[in-house]
Amino acid sequence: MKRRELLTLWIRAAMAAGMTASIPAVLLRSYNTHADILAAGLSDPAMQPLFVNPAPNALAAGFKYVPHAGKLQIRMARAIQMTGLLGANGVTPVPTVIWGYGPKNGSVTWPGRTLERNVNDDPLEVIWENDLIEQGSVLQHLIPVDSSLHWAYSLYGFEHNTIEQDGIPVVPHVHGGHNDSPYDGNPEFFFSPGYKVKGPRWVSKNYLYGGPDWNDVAGTCWYHDHALGITRLNVYAGLAGFFTIRDGSDTGLPDNPLGLPSDPYELGFAVQDRMFKSSGQLFYPAFPGDPFYSDFIDDEDVELPPDVFPDGGPTALAEFFGDHMLVNGMLWPKYNVEPRQYRVRLLNGCDSRFMRLCLNLVADYETDPAHGVRIPFYIIGSDQSLRASAVQVEEIDFAPGERVDLVIDFKEVAPGSRLILTNLLGDAPFGGEEPDADELFPDRRTDRVMAFDVSLPLSDTPDSLITDGYLLGGGVSVGEVTRVRKLALFEGQDQYGRLQPLLGTAEPVRDVLGNNVNGTLAWHEPVTENPQLGATELWEIYNATGDAHPIHLHLVHFEIVNRQGFHAKLVEQPVLQNDGSEGVGYRLEKIRLQGQVWGPTAQEQTRRDVVTALPGEVTRIKMKFDKPGRFVWHCHILSHEDHEMMRPFHVGPGPF
Repeated sequence: MKRRELLTLWIRAAMAAGMTASIPAVLLRSYNTHADILAAGLSDPAMQPLFVNPAPNALAAGFKYVPHAGKLQIRMARAIQMTGLLGANGVTPVPTVIWGYGPKNGSVTWPGRTLERNVNDDPLEVIWENDLIEQGSVLQHLIPVDSSLHWAYSLYGFEHNTIEQDGIPVVPHVHGGHNDSPYDGNPEFFFSPGYKVKGPRWVSKNYLYGGPDWNDVAGTCWYHDHALGITRLNVYAGLAGFFTIRDGSDTGLPDNPLGLPSDPYELGFAVQDRMFKSSGQLFYPAFPGDPFYSDFIDDEDVELPPDVFPDGGPTALAEFFGDHMLVNGMLWPKYNVEPRQYRVRLLNGCDSRFMRLCLNLVADYETDPAHGVRIPFYIIGSDQSLRASAVQVEEIDFAPGERVDLVIDFKEVAPGSRLILTNLLGDAPFGGEEPDADELFPDRRTDRVMAFDVSLPLSDTPDSLITDGYLLGGGVSVGEVTRVRKLALFEGQDQYGRLQPLLGTAEPVRDVLGNNVNGTLAWHEPVTENPQLGATELWEIYNATGDAHPIHLHLVHFEIVNRQGFHAKLVEQPVLQNDGSEGVGYRLEKIRLQGQVWGPTAQEQTRRDVVTALPGEVTRIKMKFDKPGRFVWHCHILSHEDHEMMRPFHVGPGPF
């Protein structure tokens, strides 16, 4: 019996019996040996260098876009990138084909160049160009595409479109942006190369960001592709980048009123995991027989219909965990620092990987963090704002889609020292606890992310003086609640028997068409969350699955209120699939709250757009809906988002 089958049966039995919905930590899975990996022509992470290549800084002045007259043209295109990967001989560097973002007449990179705006700037107009074309022909995807999913070219009226003929559909989303609906990156706003195919809700190729009704405080946003059903694949190919926001306090300049480290002592690092072939090509398991396929598909005994899955695939994965860690597109890099304070912004751009980060001080430029000792650091912000004050910690959880804003004091260690940014979590879905041994890749290196070497002489630039309790003036307070909604996270099955993570309601409600609904809902079903314009709502999100889910809402910033355990009865019911068939869904009955209520963690006491919903808990968030139109909320495990764990919501009156 597979992990997901056992877990689903356990949840059904436990909840039907009225037991707690708290699920044990992730059930174990076995992984391929490195012998299997090498035999399949994949890169062995044990043969890759650690902490040799320099990490690019995404917040370096020379890596930021420079608008002209308030306008930018940004294209998505193919490129060759050196990631530091060595080939099968362990000596020769090999190139990797990626897709990246870049200026209209310049090169594209992974990650894309950084966008930066001040809250007082006039709106920035960005024209996004899909240049995934080569020698006049559309490019095919770097990753196998599962066309059985509910995706861009499966929508009504688009069934005749194919990637082979029409190219890759894309749509950019500024994650954390207080965007107007037409510029938000709704998955159905996609467009193909040359705008030959435009999604059913497409409005314009000109997007506007900024102005008086946009983000009004400094924070760390990012941008990435958001096309329906292939977000995970387009981001995997390289379509992501930073978007930082400044204000009068956090100016990014050396004389900023908060006294924060600034360029060159402000660093931006996007952390992502990948797999590679030894030739340098990106690898993503999608077919039976692929290494790691059976570990990630979960229900590999399901017989997939040959008319939907020719030759047995490709098929979407339940989750994805890469065995190579990259920072700004560079494998296990290092960054040389002075003995001073640095501001370090981190972005978790992984598909499914939760991390628990700490800093380990090691001697003699050691590469194994297990040989080091913990060094504390300061949290100064996360997602969309700073904290009210800095707080010193020794570790921090880091969910997919989340950003954390840290200050690391390198003068607390001796010159010549190395600090390793270490990951304490495993290579499997996160359930709230640190992993058991069987939840780790064999001889893994995913326990380390990058290194900081204190190897540069101290310059004459004044150092910052961030300490525990240092006032920053951030934080969040949304206001009085006008409505409470009860929502839920489920694990069902699609029409082929594959695990299908789903959103839904945790109470009977009426959708915008007047239908009575309760429980699991797929993307295409009518809207059930229709806040009034200007309303402040409290959303109670009940996690009835065995894993943690990073839940992201577009448009809003929210306040994380608290969490609490719950009991419930889980009742099976059908869920309508995009092709009209039925899958397996659920609803919750007899919900009973359990135990104490606890508030947000230190990193969560900011304006947020991502919240980790732990299994067996209700997570409460509140936010104000102050712009009209259609937006989405979803799990930011990209493999979940692409397989129906995403729903639209609509602010204000229709049309819907």
